[in-house]
Amino acid sequence: MKPGIHPAYGPVVFRDRAGGFAFLTRSTLAATTTATVTWEDGGTYPVVDVEISSASHPFYTGTARVLDTAGRVERFQRRYGSGPGPA
Repeated sequence: MKPGIHPAYGPVVFRDRAGGFAFLTRSTLAATTTATVTWEDGGTYPVVDVEISSASHPFYTGTARVLDTAGRVERFQRRYGSGPGPA
C-alpha cells in the first residue's frame, strides 16, 4: 500500500440510539468523531451514533410488515379493469 493516502483504521464503537445497542469494531470512521466512550474492557474508544442497526431494524427484529402485492394487483384490476392491453 502507498503510505499517506489511506485513512486511519482503528477501533470504534457504533452505538444504536434507538435500541440501546452498541458494538466494538474497527473502522475508518474513528478519525472523524471526537466523542468517546469507555467500553466494557476499560478502554476508551471513539463512538459513532447511528440511527438504526440490527437491534432496532424491523426486518431483523421480526416486526416488519409483509406487503400484499397480489391484493394490490387484484384491487387495481377490479377498479380499472384488465383493459385491452398493448396492441
